[in-house]
Amino acid sequence: MEDFSILIGGIAGDGINEAGLTAARLMNRLGYRIFMYYDYPSLIKGGHNFSMVRASSERIGVCRDEIDLLIALNQDTVDRHSGRLKEGSIFIFDADNVMGEGIAEKSCGISVTGILKEEGAPSVMKNSCILGAFCHAVGIEWTVLEEVLKKHIPKKLELNLKVARRGYDQASEFCRIAWLDNSPEPIITGNQAISLGLIRAGLEAYVAYPMTPSSAILDFMANSAEEFGLKVVHPESEIAVILMAEGFAYAGVRAAVGTSGGGFCLMTEALSLAGMAEIPLAIVVAQRTGPSTGLPTYTAQGDLHFVINAGQGEFPRLVIAPGDAEDAYLWSAAALNLAWKYQIPAFILSDKIVSESQYSLDLGLTGKAETARPAQLWNEQGDYHRYRHSDTGVSPLAYPPQRGQVIKADSYAHDATGITTEDPQITREMSDKRVLKAQSLARELEGYETVKLLGDERSRTCLLFWGSNKGVCKEAADSLGLRAVQVLVLWPFPENRLKDALRGVERLIAVECNATGQLATLCRQYGIDVDDRILKYDGRPFSLNDLEIELERREA
Repeated sequence: MEDFSILIGGIAGDGINEAGLTAARLMNRLGYRIFMYYDYPSLIKGGHNFSMVRASSERIGVCRDEIDLLIALNQDTVDRHSGRLKEGSIFIFDADNVMGEGIAEKSCGISVTGILKEEGAPSVMKNSCILGAFCHAVGIEWTVLEEVLKKHIPKKLELNLKVARRGYDQASEFCRIAWLDNSPEPIITGNQAISLGLIRAGLEAYVAYPMTPSSAILDFMANSAEEFGLKVVHPESEIAVILMAEGFAYAGVRAAVGTSGGGFCLMTEALSLAGMAEIPLAIVVAQRTGPSTGLPTYTAQGDLHFVINAGQGEFPRLVIAPGDAEDAYLWSAAALNLAWKYQIPAFILSDKIVSESQYSLDLGLTGKAETARPAQLWNEQGDYHRYRHSDTGVSPLAYPPQRGQVIKADSYAHDATGITTEDPQITREMSDKRVLKAQSLARELEGYETVKLLGDERSRTCLLFWGSNKGVCKEAADSLGLRAVQVLVLWPFPENRLKDALRGVERLIAVECNATGQLATLCRQYGIDVDDRILKYDGRPFSLNDLEIELERREA
């Protein structure tokens, strides 16, 4: 497998994320598949930011600890990351700010700060200058970089090209990265994939209050509103967000909201309203390290039990957890459709890694995502009963205004017409109706790939995972000859599918980014016992080395 890893580091304000994305685009042009992780503190200026770009001939979703090339815009980057260099690695640095001697045999210092000063360029253009040096160092022709910059830099293009060219000319060539036969593919984040999946399934309104790592969905939707005919609203609080979205849904507008764990805390009362009033809604919860404010810009998988159990009382819901951009695109479309078919809240449970990392996306997926499926509508015969009983528990929808009819949405216990009641028999019947909806949803999900089997299906040792650990578990399983099982739908829990996928397994190891093993605990409720747990809960994702070393230590 052709494989090349790059780390670019500096401070907030140096354009580190954009530098990493440009490096990813360059490797994409050469035919490589991309995974990019962006690490940054909760600061606008300063701190330590770095992007890790891994380019491979095969699809990937995880970084390695070792790197082939280190680009340092400040000394802090060298101090933190020079230990990742291996024999033959290349080191490129800003010679005006970094002591580069003795770090690597193949090293090249560029007077980045001096070039910017001479050209009258702002500090953020350091990334263009150093990327010019990167291209020369690895044998990427100037015309390739020029083409990428022209396509993706909307402002001050000529000045960016000038400083990039000067960086290119100052550098030395150390190797030539091979061109692959693959065609370039779109590089997108999980947040963008979620957005496109929702739009594919007929999203009409998106409502959100910014909260990392979901904020980029709001930005994407706002920028795409005119193209896709979306209503995009940024209200004053998360409480207003979910209530406004439920108002949209009541009026027949397909709506979604996005937040993280802390914001979702504020939404839980209105979530119960959606459960009782049977209001369809898609809810993106992009997890970060908690509790409370926690680590705003780092990752975790600590909200699984919270999302499954949020809200008072019992009502059906759907919870899906995409493992990469592909899953995010396909399952976000499915989630919105199922929310409207069964008139339930449907959760897209992401995390910082899935939401903000960059992935190569197979264009062949475009036609595989579900398009909007029409909801079950009232036939306009007789009087409208909002909560009419049916064989599936799903009542026909009607949207106001309807001549001569009142369209009710009731948070109280109610009868079939939506009139409040405290009658014990009707209360029980309506509860049974909601349970019937949950059962109908679970039956339909039997037709979906709710559990995915990866790695060596014959292995007796299996890695069990969910969410963003897909990339690391898949690659570790492939390299070590293990089975790997991904749980994509976490509620309704896919008990039968999961037990089928685990048939013949003698040792089951849960891999999660939380302190307690929340999926492992959930499995135990269904008679699936996990033998071992590999847990990481420091805000950072598993690297491939992390998991392989831990598995070898445990003799897996």
